[in-house]
Amino acid sequence: MATIERFEELDVWQTARTLTNRVYEHTQQEPFASNFGLRDQIQRASVSVMSNIAEGFESRTQSIFVDHLGRARGSAGEVRAQLYVACDQGYLSDAEFEATYDLADKASRQLFRLIQYLESKPNASRVQERGVEYEIDLDAPE
Repeated sequence: MATIERFEELDVWQTARTLTNRVYEHTQQEPFASNFGLRDQIQRASVSVMSNIAEGFESRTQSIFVDHLGRARGSAGEVRAQLYVACDQGYLSDAEFEATYDLADKASRQLFRLIQYLESKPNASRVQERGVEYEIDLDAPE
């Protein structure tokens, strides 16, 4: 696996971003938009997928990264469950349900494979900062 420098480069984060945008598109349409509880919950769950990937990537250790990827996977499962509710309530067509469900499932499978990869390489370097310079002004007021 090539060294990834930013979480935005991860295919799984890009999938999660697409999923979140799709969820927001659906939840802005009536009657979905009026179901505040389900609307807010599925939006939070989809945002949680991409946020946990980013937070874990930026963390100090690989074990923390893997833990956050597990949380992201849990949130992807939550989105899938909530999509069933939305479909059962008539908020989504069968085609909308399938396309969005497939995105959530793809994110979950990508997360699973990334977790497996990272766990198989516990000492692998996953983050490198190239060309970053840090300056500290010791005379600056606190």
